[in-house]
Amino acid sequence: MGISTGRGDDGSTALFGGARVPKDDPRVEAYGTIDELNAVLGVLAAEAIGEVPRARLHEVQASLLTLGGILADPQGRVGYDAAAADPAALERWIDAMEAELEPLRRFILPGGTRAAAVAHLARTVCRRAERRVRTVAREAEGVAPVLVYLNRLSDALFLLARSINAGAGVPDPEWTPPGRS
Repeated sequence: MGISTGRGDDGSTALFGGARVPKDDPRVEAYGTIDELNAVLGVLAAEAIGEVPRARLHEVQASLLTLGGILADPQGRVGYDAAAADPAALERWIDAMEAELEPLRRFILPGGTRAAAVAHLARTVCRRAERRVRTVAREAEGVAPVLVYLNRLSDALFLLARSINAGAGVPDPEWTPPGRS
């Protein structure tokens, strides 16, 4: 089967099971934003040299595909598999990165190295995905674990950005409120 079918020319798309919905349906918005996050993580893995744990990012990308499948299946046939998208694994990654970083004393601005800036971009897309999934969760069962995973992932991406900067010897840009030095 080819990629271009023309069936979506009317602004609709098919969920798992064949049901057609508008392309701006909350489920499509949610899994589309997860797909966007996955693409940003792909950029991060491809562009960064040694400071990015590519294997870890690829694991996260695989988990995101699983989560997108859950959202695309309103009948719940895909189901949540903790082994495929494990928030505990993210928590261990978070703990390991936190142990290596200096505690924050101020808010930081996204930036530092290019790779850290992309990690911050991924974090913001992850937060948007979380908001989109929350909208779906109001009406659908079985998506709450997706929220937990995305919440942990955004924390991990924040720490990854800091870790990348630290590994490169580049300080995180600190925010200075107006009128203060």
